[in-house]
Amino acid sequence: MPSNSSKNTVSRIPVATYRLQLHAGFDFDAAAAIADYLRELGISHVYSSPYLQAAPGSLHGYDVVDHHSVNQELGGADAHARFCQRLGEMELGQVLDVVPNHMAIAGRHNQYWWDVLENGPSSPYASYFDIDWQPLEGKLWNKLLVPILGDHYGRVLSRHEISVSRNGGEFLINYFDHRLPVAPKSFPPLLSAAAHEVQSDYLAFLADSYAGLPDPTSTDRGSVLARHRDKQVIRNLLTRLCSESEEAAHAIDNQIKRLNTNSDDLDDFLEHQNYRLAFWKTAGQELMYRRFFDVNTLVALRMESDHVFLDTHSLILQWLKEGVLDGIRIDHPDGLRNPEYYFKRLRDAAPGVWIVAEKILEPGERFRESWPIDGTTGYEFLNEAGGLFIDTDGLLKLTDFYAEFTGESIDYSALCRDKKELVMRSILGSDLNRITSLFVQVCESHRDRRDYTRQEVGRAIREIAASFPVYRTYMVAQSGEVTDIDIHYIEEAVEAAKLQRAEIDPELFDFIRDVLTLRIHGSIENEFVMRFQQFTSPVMAKGVEDTVFYCFNRLTSANEVGGNPGDPAISPKQFHDFCADLQATRPNTMLATSTHDTKRSEDVRARIALLSEIPDAWAEAVRRWSAMNEHFRSGAMPDRNMEYLLYQTMVGAWPISVERLQQYMEKASREAKQQTSWISPNEEFDKALREFIAKACDNNEFLNDLKQFVEPLIGPARVTSLSQILLKLTCPGVPDIYQGMELWDLSLVDPDNRRPVDYDLRRRLLSEVDHLTARQIREREEEGLPKLWVIRQALKTRRLYPHAFTSGGDYRPLKGEGRAAGNLLAFERTNDVVVIAPRLVLSLGDSWGSTTLTIRPGKWKNQFTRAPVSGGAVKLQELLSDFPVALLVREQ
Repeated sequence: MPSNSSKNTVSRIPVATYRLQLHAGFDFDAAAAIADYLRELGISHVYSSPYLQAAPGSLHGYDVVDHHSVNQELGGADAHARFCQRLGEMELGQVLDVVPNHMAIAGRHNQYWWDVLENGPSSPYASYFDIDWQPLEGKLWNKLLVPILGDHYGRVLSRHEISVSRNGGEFLINYFDHRLPVAPKSFPPLLSAAAHEVQSDYLAFLADSYAGLPDPTSTDRGSVLARHRDKQVIRNLLTRLCSESEEAAHAIDNQIKRLNTNSDDLDDFLEHQNYRLAFWKTAGQELMYRRFFDVNTLVALRMESDHVFLDTHSLILQWLKEGVLDGIRIDHPDGLRNPEYYFKRLRDAAPGVWIVAEKILEPGERFRESWPIDGTTGYEFLNEAGGLFIDTDGLLKLTDFYAEFTGESIDYSALCRDKKELVMRSILGSDLNRITSLFVQVCESHRDRRDYTRQEVGRAIREIAASFPVYRTYMVAQSGEVTDIDIHYIEEAVEAAKLQRAEIDPELFDFIRDVLTLRIHGSIENEFVMRFQQFTSPVMAKGVEDTVFYCFNRLTSANEVGGNPGDPAISPKQFHDFCADLQATRPNTMLATSTHDTKRSEDVRARIALLSEIPDAWAEAVRRWSAMNEHFRSGAMPDRNMEYLLYQTMVGAWPISVERLQQYMEKASREAKQQTSWISPNEEFDKALREFIAKACDNNEFLNDLKQFVEPLIGPARVTSLSQILLKLTCPGVPDIYQGMELWDLSLVDPDNRRPVDYDLRRRLLSEVDHLTARQIREREEEGLPKLWVIRQALKTRRLYPHAFTSGGDYRPLKGEGRAAGNLLAFERTNDVVVIAPRLVLSLGDSWGSTTLTIRPGKWKNQFTRAPVSGGAVKLQELLSDFPVALLVREQ
């Protein structure tokens, strides 16, 4: 078991975390090698991506296949122990990303899922997974749909692409690279025929033994375990027989050969499996297990069951108890049936540890005070801070130009509703079908509602989900737990749905509302409520995050998870109110500006946000560039919306290679689902887009104009980035730094943001920066030194003045006086620390003029320039002359 020798000296509440994306190319030993650098930077806790055993080749770790072992591709248990030991030597704590919602299917690498495929409902692990064993389609009762075929089943079968093979006493079904187990109930005919061929009584005995296994559809746990044990005994006997008797093995192989050459017999054999092979496109409508969003290879767990929780969390809880881990980040809690119950079990099992969850709060949505965790993963901070740098007046002009150039709708709310309906009709169709079937059963149990048709019910549910204002509600139907805010969200969605679908009987909407708000209850009603809550979250995620955010491209710096691109600008007062609320309610929540999931890095967003300050210049530039590249288009392809996104991306990420641009734009266009998509690629459009990018990037007239446009934005964008990072490091909460972001980083969405990080460069620069003046640091701006310096000094300040940043501290807004007061964001932390950050940098220009900021009397020191500052009215022009942001600490 790994040890962390620092567990008695490292606080379990981090000063700051540093996110590492672990994979085979950056494993435990590579992470251990940078521990000293992270400590010197000021980090208190390494925050690792999931590192339990994942599917082979995983680059992220969210596809866990075994909760009881450490990922072998990262070095396994031995390397993990070395990693933990090194962190302890550097007095660094550790936070781990935990994935409770789902597991990866990944063939036989996931032994639990393999057993379910083999044994169906009689598997001892069937209760682990969220499977509907009795769906509407009778053909799928007690069977799993396995949508892996590249064509319709019959065509695949007739081409002999499916076959059966034997490995010792184990039988497998093969389809290209896919391997699937064979159900024990399908063994007897095959073994009996082989026994007859060689007149083997023992082989006949094994055939009868398989046939005599208890009812395979029984879900009684005692019967299931007994059957599982007996099956293993019989298989071991068969394996031994095949190894000892060449004649018996040959007879079995002869029967397999005959089976593989006769499509009718093979079809009959496949029908006796506990799964149904199917064309991959059927998953959209007929899949009967809950997934992570629309990813068929990530099957949802029933984490509400105690045995599932204890089994899947045993290693994590052991690490927390022993001090190997100081905290955990919970991935996608909204997928769980009862998130609060899950959090309470975690807290009971691990009191005192730091727990944050990837809860996405929509604008105006409050964090649930009843949840016994420290907060979220910081997306709400990302959007609040980012909104400070968006100019409201300029945004209105951008709106007009975006509509003119692209022809796209600027009704953001309507777009969200439309795209949520789109994903429900397509990639989430099977999920919608399941909850529709449930509500049809609800209607059947109420005689005055039984005549509502399945089609009417499905349309009504779809419209309510499309109108839902938040990711989900959190009622517990079985115990009647419901909150006023959840009732409000449901009623708001239902009323909006009525307005959108006047042709649907309003009494049906009211009936659904009354069930969802627990005014009408019963066993089926309760199940519908719990399922509906798990459904609206993927609808929001896939419809808005992964569709609208690639369609509504007016100002893409605002297109981040939990944000509101329709109204993204944030005033200083709004930001101060937000921070004061954090200090009062969630002082230990995580704060983020870049994550593994952000669509664009913090530095890309900072540059794009500047366009809101120069909307006229931007519009003129886009018109010029479009004219310069017009002859590269193929008819109407690419469409103007993708062209507009391309130019905005190039401005934000310049310099960027053709290859990175093409990769990003392919993902963006397919996620947008307007001209092409992942499930229905439009090869003509995809080719036209690739060629347009390649030719535009070879057009010197365009590139020279682009460079001239970008050049004046680089400096102001970097000042914006410094302001943004300083706010994250000093506002209420625990700041997280995503790997590599301590220098300028112009990464786009994954996999672009998972490129290798040059830690040798960062280590060298960190060793130099302490010996430089503020002016010298500014002179080496191209190397990223100003950003590294802000992080270094701000984290140092958090350690030197811990009382100013803890839950016992306070947050007090400060207001400037003078012409440029609106360009200032300033606040005080517990009397001893003052933070000063500019905003809307282009409109500020080169001078603060006579603008002042009044701070408490006394002697202060600027942590970035090391210069003394006297309290009272401070002239910002003088204070910020050597460095564009300031962090003052009171010396007396």
